[in-house]
Amino acid sequence: MEKQTEIEAAVLRRLLAHLDSRKDVQNIDLMNLAGFCRNCLSKWMVAEAAQLDVAVDPDEAREHIYGMPYSEWKAKYQKEATPEQLAAFNASQKK
Repeated sequence: MEKQTEIEAAVLRRLLAHLDSRKDVQNIDLMNLAGFCRNCLSKWMVAEAAQLDVAVDPDEAREHIYGMPYSEWKAKYQKEATPEQLAAFNASQKK
């Protein structure tokens, strides 16, 4: 089991590095294609920590996922969602 945990941790680090290298991919695109985004990952981190009785600050979790404070990431990389992106997101929420 210890090796499994190490592998899973390494996979998460690799996923975060990949997302960091693809700042051009917007969260709404991730939501539309995969049903989760960077914000979801940070919320999952907080929730899983709580299951282990570990308090994780949501802002700190978000900073861990984004590699910088969320406000900084948002200012540098987040673009306004297009009408097409919003329509796809809204349609996916109805399913």
